[in-house]
Amino acid sequence: MKLVPLADRVVLKQFEAEETTKSGIILASSAQEKPQEAEVIAVGPGGNVDGKEVTMHVKEGDKVIYSKYAGTEVKLEGTEYIIVKQNDILAVVE
Repeated sequence: MKLVPLADRVVLKQFEAEETTKSGIILASSAQEKPQEAEVIAVGPGGNVDGKEVTMHVKEGDKVIYSKYAGTEVKLEGTEYIIVKQNDILAVVE
């Protein structure tokens, strides 16, 4: 099964939370903060959204940083994804 986003939506796969700190302290799962960094899995076509022409600026495989409380979490075939609007993506990591 494949997720195909519509309009200006982007499907992201979140990177795993860090389990240890830089100094080597192991964090309990409740103390681990979800990262705001993810990989772009699929990109919608853009087009006319709410009366405005939208051009997509990200592509599959890009590493991005997105807004902390953005998007909708979806679980498909045991894998968790986040579907966000393109304007919820803050930066592309190069």
